[in-house]
Amino acid sequence: MEERQNKKHTKKLAPFWRAIVETGFIIFLFYSNLLMGEYTNSGLGHSKGLKWAVLNIFSVTNFVIALVLSFIGYLFFEFCRKKL
Repeated sequence: MEERQNKKHTKKLAPFWRAIVETGFIIFLFYSNLLMGEYTNSGLGHSKGLKWAVLNIFSVTNFVIALVLSFIGYLFFEFCRKKL
């Protein structure tokens, strides 16, 4: 009996953890893209250094953008997963 309850509990948590992992991965890609952008020809990362670049990209505005876009991306992939 206890094993059945454990399986039900695990099945309920699986979508939650999948959402956390997928949104986290999207946020990681967003920030890595911002960091790479600091080291292109138009970015100031070359002259000001890595510490400046990291401090420049980790702002409240960028974090809000990353959260909103990761949620939209998660919903899009869930939609595709269910339709395809």
